[in-house]
Amino acid sequence: MTKKLKVISEFKNLGYQTSGAAGIDLPCLTDKDIIINPASVKKINTGVKVQIPDGFFGAVYPRSSTGVKKSLMLANTVGVIDSDYRGEIVIFLYNYGQDKQIIKNGDRLAQLIIQPYQRCDIEFVEELSQSVRGEDGFGSTGQ
Repeated sequence: MTKKLKVISEFKNLGYQTSGAAGIDLPCLTDKDIIINPASVKKINTGVKVQIPDGFFGAVYPRSSTGVKKSLMLANTVGVIDSDYRGEIVIFLYNYGQDKQIIKNGDRLAQLIIQPYQRCDIEFVEELSQSVRGEDGFGSTGQ
């Protein structure tokens, strides 16, 4: 059985753009152009609210064209939307390029991917089991 994602949006074309698309493009909702200067962050409203099914969460990823064509990235790299959140999805974009970027109403800037998750019971302990890697940090596996 397919899970239903309930959506409130002024953009009625919101949805999966192709049959193989994993994400739903999130648009900018604004009444005037938004300028993002180099090395600055701007809050972008999407006007999109969702009701995510229990056992799933929404992950907000950048669209590849947002980074490649506009030199913009999500300020928090990936946003997580819990299934009990009912507010508007808002994104924060950082301009890492040399030129100011202009965002217009309806520009698709990020994508929402609905993913399942598994919750765990939390057990507080005094020590953890040993592993081959142990406490070695970033890059310690030789990769």
